[in-house]
Formats: sequence, structure tokens, C-alpha cells
Amino acid sequence: MTLTRKPRPPAQASAGSDPRWARIAARDKTADGHLWYSVSTTGVYCRPSCPSRLAKPENVQIHDSLESAKATGFRPCKRCKPDAASSGIGDTTLIVKACRIIEESEEEPSLQALARAVDRSPSYFHRLFKATTGITPKDYAAAHRAAKVRCGLASGSRITEAIYDAGFNSSGRFYEKSKDMLGMTPSRYRDGGRNEVIKFAVGQSSLGAMLVASTGSGVAAILLGDDPDALVRELQDRFPKACLVGADSSYEAVVAQVIGLIEEPRIGLDLPLDVRGTAFQKRVWNALQNVPAGTTVSYTEIAQRIGAPKSVRAVAGACAANKLAVAIPCHRVVRNDGALSGYAWGVERKRILIDREASQSV
Repeated sequence: MTLTRKPRPPAQASAGSDPRWARIAARDKTADGHLWYSVSTTGVYCRPSCPSRLAKPENVQIHDSLESAKATGFRPCKRCKPDAASSGIGDTTLIVKACRIIEESEEEPSLQALARAVDRSPSYFHRLFKATTGITPKDYAAAHRAAKVRCGLASGSRITEAIYDAGFNSSGRFYEKSKDMLGMTPSRYRDGGRNEVIKFAVGQSSLGAMLVASTGSGVAAILLGDDPDALVRELQDRFPKACLVGADSSYEAVVAQVIGLIEEPRIGLDLPLDVRGTAFQKRVWNALQNVPAGTTVSYTEIAQRIGAPKSVRAVAGACAANKLAVAIPCHRVVRNDGALSGYAWGVERKRILIDREASQSV
């Protein structure tokens, strides 16, 4: 059987007469995101800064967009990975600039406006922003507005003032999202959770003392430690003006389910969770909940799974911020070499949980 190579369409004209060729010949990294080029003799398309041997200009076609380069039917270069966002320092500077624009704008800027401000195409800028920060520009803007609302309410501002100061042009749009932003009504948040009823109980498990607390929306905290009183103080610090209800006999069934999860992780937890965090943290925590018991993943793998490969340190920060031990299994995340890293409730507890899950999965 004779294999025939698929014919490559010839370049439309020599790229040597195109003024953009000089940037490709110089492997100009600042041109990344502005243009791409395809090579008819190798059947690949590249970014301008590609370190591969420079092709002859008569075999090159220059493209204004990634979509145009893909339309050739060629494959992406394995060396410069033109489909991925560039990792250059210059790109990081652009994203920092975009973040400042979002933070200083009275209203959320459009994707097109942000891309123009940093002189990149909208599609490239969107991929670059997500790869660098872990979230989309829209999610970043939403998180920033939420932080401004929380800051305004905490400082005693009137609710209406806090809403408009944060860039919401109508109170209706804010109230649609207020529960996700604050975890409670704006007035209650401003009062430090005043009158929010939180049931809690302290029990003992094979990992030591354990505190479980629930709001009306679900389990909001599962804390582990050696000192039960310290766990209660931590809960009080998180909800300084809430009404904490302890020793409620009707709540013992919830505590029993959490203890059961600790002792036999594979049974899962059939309880609603009141998960409070940033958009990025929630994406990390959701990814963690999809890691099966008895297995481990690295911080790098989680960053890749949420589409933010450059956000490894931010993933580690989200794991550290988790207040729902075992229910959101951050103990299943290890270093790239498999070694155990920090754990909010102690590395030894992490080791026990991983070993227990591994033995139960056999």
C-alpha cells in the first residue's frame, strides 16, 4: 500500500514583501497575538516568536487572526504552541494593565474595549487573560464589584450607595446576584451576619475534634483541630454577629453524616453545602469535588483542569481558603512529585485521609 502525503496549498504570495515579515524574521514576541503565519512546506502554523528554523518567505503566508491560520488546515506548531496564550513577561504586563482598567472603570468594560486598550485581538486577549488569572475578564469584573460591595457595606455605607459605587447601574442587577456575592442579604452582611442563625456542633472523629456548622442554605463549615474551643472561636470570628446555636439535638444527624464521611470517604456526603468564595475559588473547589476518593492530583493538574495552567499558586491559595474539610477534598491535592504539602488542618491529617481512601478503594 502506497501512502500519499496530503498536498499542501501553496502560499498566496511571498511574505518577504510584507512589512510584517521583518517581525517574524526577528522573532518579535511583541507581535504575538497580533499575527500568525503558516508554512506550506511543513504544514504548520506558528506565532511570530516561534524559535524553529526560519522558513523561506516564499513558503510563508501571514495571517491577521488565529482563525485564519487554522483555516489553512495545517496543524499548530508543537514548539511555539500558537493556540495557547504566550507566557512572556510582556503579556503579563498587558493583563495587569487590563485588570487596572477593570478596577478603575465605573461600569464593566466590554471585552472588545479591553482588547483594544492592550492592542490585542478579543479572542487572543480572552484566552490570555484566563490563562494568566484563572478566570475570564467578565468574572474578574464581577469579583471586583463584589469586593467593592462588601467593602462598602463593611464600612457602614448605605446599601444603595455601596451598590452604585461598585459599578452596578441598577439595584435590580445587583440583587439578582447578591446571594452569590455575599452569602446573605446585603443588610445582614453589613451588620456582620446579624440575626443569621447558624447551627453548629462539636464532635470527635478519628482525626480529632471536629466542628460542623450550617446556615439555612447548607453546611458552611467543617473544621478540624485539636482544641474544640479554638474551633468555636474560629467560627465566631467568621460570623461575628450571627446567632450561633449549639447543642441542638436535631443537628446531630448532620454531624453524624460528616463523621461518616471522614471515616468512610467513599460513601460521599448527601448534604447541601453553603459554599462562599470568589469565582476562582469556587472553580477550584468544584474541580476538587470531581477528584475520586482514593486518588490524588497535583496543583498543576487542577490548574489545567479549570483552564488556568498558569494559576498553580492561586490554586494552592484556594485550597488553603477552603473551610469545608473533606466535603471539598483539598487533601487530595499533592505536589508534582507526589509529596504532601501544607494542609489547613495539619499534614498528618492529610496523610491519614489519603491513606484511608487508598485502602478503601482496593
